[in-house]
Amino acid sequence: MTLRLRYAAVSDVGRVRKDNQDSGYAGPWLLTVCDGVGGAARGDIASATAVSQLRRLDTPPEPDHTADEMLGLVAGALHRAHDRIGELVEDDPALSGTSTTATLLLFDGERVAVGHVGDSRGYLFRDGHISQITHDHTFVQTLIDEGRITEAEARVHPHRNLILQAIDGSRELEPDLFVLQLQAGDRLMLCSDGITASLDDGRLADILASGTADYAAVELTRASLEAGTTDNVTCIVADALEVTDADADAEVPTPLLVGAAAELRRRAPLATRASRFRGHRNGDTGELEAVSAEEDDVEVPAEAIANDPINAESERYALRPHHGGLRGWIRGLLGAVLVIGLLWIGAAAAWSWSQKQWYVGEQDGKVTIFRGVHTTLLGLDLSTAYQSTDLTLESLPDAYADQVRDGIHRDTLGQARAKVRELLCESTPGSSC
Repeated sequence: MTLRLRYAAVSDVGRVRKDNQDSGYAGPWLLTVCDGVGGAARGDIASATAVSQLRRLDTPPEPDHTADEMLGLVAGALHRAHDRIGELVEDDPALSGTSTTATLLLFDGERVAVGHVGDSRGYLFRDGHISQITHDHTFVQTLIDEGRITEAEARVHPHRNLILQAIDGSRELEPDLFVLQLQAGDRLMLCSDGITASLDDGRLADILASGTADYAAVELTRASLEAGTTDNVTCIVADALEVTDADADAEVPTPLLVGAAAELRRRAPLATRASRFRGHRNGDTGELEAVSAEEDDVEVPAEAIANDPINAESERYALRPHHGGLRGWIRGLLGAVLVIGLLWIGAAAAWSWSQKQWYVGEQDGKVTIFRGVHTTLLGLDLSTAYQSTDLTLESLPDAYADQVRDGIHRDTLGQARAKVRELLCESTPGSSC
């Protein structure tokens, strides 16, 4: 073992949301950020539940362990979190639809085993250069990978929040798993998309290039809020330092628990969860202080357990009653009907929204006006040809022809027709258009 971690963690509810649905944990052997999704379905419970499972990995590594063994531990923890959220939804159907992202680093003194699901991110800052070590599981990322849009365009894309993978207890979980070798001087950063939606890699690198881990975590939060992020903001910054003789007698750093996982434990009233971030560069973020590992063993009142099933150890791991027989069958049937109904409503809403969109595209070599959005989802084409024209792509300058092939979005049918007229003028230089 040649390295140790010095870390800091910050979470802020932000200036728009009323609840913090992010959770984070930083310890000597584990760093993780989870971003809950669900709104009324309580994404805060999903992220806090995931962290409660993942943090069990924060223990010293076994001697002579292998990279494959580390990845097995990470994968197992992610699947336990996945199963636990499924149990919560089964016990309380009101939580149906809740899910969370998860990005975690399991440290062994020389390397980190990385597990990743969703659009929270992990970064490595080494020798003055920043690199994103995780890959977003989002719809817009697939468009970037296909070369259809740029990173800048992804930031304002109407479907930028569509996540293709999450920990939700229902769909099959396929996390990204890999090992990263560390060296002294490396700086690691995990964050929710509240940061990456407002700060590009250049700004992230500028902040990570100076100051302590505490300073960087606070400054990332401040900069994100000042840049106008509308989401919760959570980040963990950790420095990989060489182990010295003095470290042998030093106390083990206190693990930190932030965000929803900490707030639910405190049972803070809503008013105290409002953002009080004042943007001071001296580190005053206004966020609630991180919960230490010692606080995690505080006894929770019985009435609090009833209102929040994730906080008491006895409730969290108690055997669940078996709902067999006719009652269980009826309950399962009703649950299936509810899920199918919600999926149908969601699909109908998405289709209805798409049919209010317009774009100018290409069909059979001709400029055509389409109703819908220029994409496919799960093999389903989300647009239909509305009005064809006699204007061919061959008659257009190459730059305009490429735009048409990519789809030119317009808010109304009238705007789409106006764009066609503009293209017609471009195809006939010297005309009186």
